[in-house]
Amino acid sequence: MKKFVMASLAGTLAGIIATTQIAGPLVAQEAKANASVYQQLDLFGDIFERIRAQYVEEVEANELIEAAIDGMLTSLDPHSSYLSPEDAEQMRVQTRGEFGGLGIEVTQEEGFVKVVSPIDGTPADEAGIEAGDFITHVDGESVLGLTLDKAVELMRGPVGSEIVITVVREGEPEPFDVTIIRDTIKLTAVRARTEGESVVLRVTTFNDQTYPNLKEGLEKQIEEAGGIDKVNGVVLDLRNNPGGLLTQAIKVSDAFLDEGEIVSTRGRNPEDGERFNATPGDLIQGKPVVVLINGGSASASEIVAGALQDHRRAIVVGTKSFGKGSVQTVMPLRGDGAMRLTTARYYTPSGRSIQALGVSPDIVVEQPRRRPEADEDEAEKARTRSEADLRGRLSNDSLTEDEIRQIEEDRAKAEATAKLREEDYQLAYAIDILKGLSAFGAQD
Repeated sequence: MKKFVMASLAGTLAGIIATTQIAGPLVAQEAKANASVYQQLDLFGDIFERIRAQYVEEVEANELIEAAIDGMLTSLDPHSSYLSPEDAEQMRVQTRGEFGGLGIEVTQEEGFVKVVSPIDGTPADEAGIEAGDFITHVDGESVLGLTLDKAVELMRGPVGSEIVITVVREGEPEPFDVTIIRDTIKLTAVRARTEGESVVLRVTTFNDQTYPNLKEGLEKQIEEAGGIDKVNGVVLDLRNNPGGLLTQAIKVSDAFLDEGEIVSTRGRNPEDGERFNATPGDLIQGKPVVVLINGGSASASEIVAGALQDHRRAIVVGTKSFGKGSVQTVMPLRGDGAMRLTTARYYTPSGRSIQALGVSPDIVVEQPRRRPEADEDEAEKARTRSEADLRGRLSNDSLTEDEIRQIEEDRAKAEATAKLREEDYQLAYAIDILKGLSAFGAQD
């Protein structure tokens, strides 16, 4: 018994000694690391004071500090940044859906400003700016080497003022200038309309109004169609949607799901991870959904597309999305400023991250560039003539007037679809998928 007690005691003492031997170096390492941090902060203070005292021109201390903070954040990734009090207020206004500017969502790549997407109906959209364009100069001034916030600041200005941006576009041999008139940007989060028997929901952004607008617009279209039985499905158009609020992406996904995970987020610490699940209730009662995406679909758009794709609730059509799979948290700071910090990655229900990869469509459909008007005129002239165009033709005696009228109405619908195919090939393709699914379901 004594031997056992002694052995136990020896084990305990050995454990204490071992712990002390391990903990000692760890404490020393931590102390050394802290000392290094303090030395670096002293170095920062020294440089700060030398700039204030010896720089060729007098500088504002607060501007130096803000620039240092912003540099620290932007060195982390393209989406972390410091927001001055003015920028923080503008962000809050933008989230509510109205702000001044050009109407483009941008990021930074290889030192230049890259367009994530133009926003529908804005000056940039009307001027022909496209997702993937690189902006190299603003009013002749190069943006190379500027932080993203500084480059964006160059593009801001009074409503009604003119700006010239120089654009480099894939497929174009030379950079070219685009003149844009700044305007107040009023975002309509969702535009709803009906094409044939398909409801088209064009979602341009994810702000506070997105889900309420979607629900209201969808219900109105269904009512005007004569009920859900008169609708063959929904096209959820997320092309050139740069994203926005995570909460709204979850609500939009939930609108078409009855159960299951929508998205999960995982931060630096495992305990900070969150999962968001769908609640019972599908706004279209299981009708088919086609989601349209392209290279300008980012962030919240990718959450929706990924969730509906993983649950096999929708067919995703278009081209690969942007690939922004990170979550930013906006943290208020003293002095009314704020810090936008990347705090987590998000994952689709199947556990995949789309960071830098994007969502791959189930069916890849490129949007062809519009033909020149001259080519369209030639195509119209080349239209094949038919028997009906001939003078003195015989009449059709096998059909009643009502039957002929029905055939003409069906032909008019087909021609309308053909016209839509000329205007928006991807959307027409999505609607054709819904028609096919509807016809297949009718045969069952």
